Amino acid sequence: MTDHDAAELDRRGFLRAGAGAVAAGTTLALNSSASASQDDGKAAPAAKKAVQVPTRPLGRSGIPVSILNHGTWQSPALDRLIRFSYANGVRYYDAAKSYGSEPGLKRWFQAMPEVRKEIFLVTKDHPNTPKALINQLDERLAALGTDYVDLLFIHAMGAGYPETSIEWPKSKEFKETIEAIKKSGKARLVGFSSHDPRRAEYLQSAAEGGFVDAIMVQYTPWLDQDDPLNRALDACHKAGIGLISMKQVAPYNGRKILDEVAQKVPNLKERGLSAFQGLLHAIWTDERISSCCVSMRTIEQIREDSAAAHKFEPLKQAELKQLRAACLAAGPTLCADCDGRCARAAGTLARLGDLTRYLTYHENHGARQEARRLFAQLPADAKDWRGADLEAAREACPNKLDFARLLTRVEEQLA
Repeated sequence: MTDHDAAELDRRGFLRAGAGAVAAGTTLALNSSASASQDDGKAAPAAKKAVQVPTRPLGRSGIPVSILNHGTWQSPALDRLIRFSYANGVRYYDAAKSYGSEPGLKRWFQAMPEVRKEIFLVTKDHPNTPKALINQLDERLAALGTDYVDLLFIHAMGAGYPETSIEWPKSKEFKETIEAIKKSGKARLVGFSSHDPRRAEYLQSAAEGGFVDAIMVQYTPWLDQDDPLNRALDACHKAGIGLISMKQVAPYNGRKILDEVAQKVPNLKERGLSAFQGLLHAIWTDERISSCCVSMRTIEQIREDSAAAHKFEPLKQAELKQLRAACLAAGPTLCADCDGRCARAAGTLARLGDLTRYLTYHENHGARQEARRLFAQLPADAKDWRGADLEAAREACPNKLDFARLLTRVEEQLA
């Protein structure tokens, strides 16, 4: 993976929850006038009438956090969207220096100071050493217009950091940094996020260290029991580290595909769930996951996702298997379980997971300029998949991505 790529765009979203409208009976019970007020982005007395989405304790901290959290991103509609998700019961907001969303949250706190104490606020930065996070936190607080955050992350641990960063989660320097930050009162909790192919190693390191408070990690609900990431999640959960899911499911391009998923999983209809609501329920069925971070960029996405949270019930194993089979058959363009095994099986240095991820940005998220920029930043050998055994890559991929088809589109769209 490249230096700050996912930190700038996909972070954790990829659960494109706006694929379909929520049935009227499943939406949060806000009256029409209150909804209209929120759509206009105006402060809302009606917001206080909203029932909060369910919560879970975040690791050993015991702090209750919304099982659905709003992954923010710089957008002309940001002010309206964060107020609307609040009105729909969300109380967890995820930001970062590179997202450009901190000023929008600052405006919200200035207009409605009371909400700061009612939400769980997270931000992130990219330090060169753990200790550098201390000064960066002051910058983040200034950008947010608050004197503390609830959780501070080292952002996107992995490629772009020193090779020794794999040891940071159990290092003396990071432990002392966390202690200093928490003692200052400027952050209640400290941890890191990772979507790197080596993220299982980072998590195992944190479990061994035992002092990291929380980790946000690229996740899929379809992990095999013996998968290294699954074992690492078990170790972190046992150590009391709070776990947050991100980049959990790739989007599925087109309403027709969504309809096909729903048809193959009849229990979704029986539960009154859309395909993406079903995927959220699959994630929340894993009791190790305290919260799921979703990039919600439209009013409809917020309505659908918050409705899913309000009506969550764990899925049965048979339902999980059905849903997994249907999603894989739908042809995803991003593998949330990517650990580089596809490239190794194909005998190539090309970053097949990154290439298909950038294609996802371009085709599914409308972030065409960003996708091309990230593609252009890759070294030549990371783009050169010619001669690779793409069928072997597909067989090795947990989500069975059709690399022969997708990589041709990468060259057409991004090169």
